[in-house]
Amino acid sequence: MSNIIDAMHTFAKQANLLNLEGNVETSISGVRFFRASKGSPRQPLVYQSGIIIVGQGRKVIYFPEHEIQYGAGDYLVLGVPMPLECASFSDNGLPIMGLAVDVNPSLLHTLVNQMRQHQRYTDNGLCRQISCVQSAKLDMALEQTLQRLLGILIEPIEADIFGPDVVKELVYRVLCGPQGKTLIGLAQHDGHYARVARALNTMHANFAGPITVETLAEDVNMSVSAFHRAFKQVTFESPLQYLKKIRLVKAKDLITTNGSRANEAAFQVGYTSASQFSREFKRHFNQSPSEISLGN
Repeated sequence: MSNIIDAMHTFAKQANLLNLEGNVETSISGVRFFRASKGSPRQPLVYQSGIIIVGQGRKVIYFPEHEIQYGAGDYLVLGVPMPLECASFSDNGLPIMGLAVDVNPSLLHTLVNQMRQHQRYTDNGLCRQISCVQSAKLDMALEQTLQRLLGILIEPIEADIFGPDVVKELVYRVLCGPQGKTLIGLAQHDGHYARVARALNTMHANFAGPITVETLAEDVNMSVSAFHRAFKQVTFESPLQYLKKIRLVKAKDLITTNGSRANEAAFQVGYTSASQFSREFKRHFNQSPSEISLGN
């Protein structure tokens, strides 16, 4: 792992990112570098789908009945966007660093079809109960691919020429690993996991509009009861709980980033009652909208 850490540090130094707090898009589309000089307390946020690789530091994701810890040398696979509670920790005063890689749906389908043709996996062995949040250790093949990715990020022309191919290899290595089933499930169009993923895309694109469980279920050709069960199996939330968390996180962004007033933010994300919004906001973030605004 020392080679990975050194490569991340070299990239951050060359890209003038040694003081970065947050994440930034690299010269390879869909690959982001993240860094934080210190840890952060447990707080609600939205994780985007993709592959998250930690080079330094560690994080904990909290669920109602369990938690997932991942740190240096681990990667996290998220099949769908997730509203989660997360805390991060620096080790020995060193910054937290890592990469986040988007998984292009077209690339994913191509790779899964090729793997199926070469009998690298069978649909019969794919578990129907796929969780959308999984972590695993980097194996040697994946670590070597990651080193190549970090190496070409330092050279813009190499990133331009070789970047897409190295990202393709990285996604393939993840598909071959212990959490590959999470991404394979997305590629199975008629599977419950892929149907829930399509419903989540609808929710994220139209979170401020009138969304009902009945409409979501109908859009993915499932009964309401089957959709509700599958949704909770994938996200650990009911559809309405998930929608509420997305709206609250979006509203917080509007207040802290755009300087919107609480009432404006509430209506922009789909609330019709300002008082209900304030109550649910404080319950979710342990701060009122006005306290969030003043602390920003």
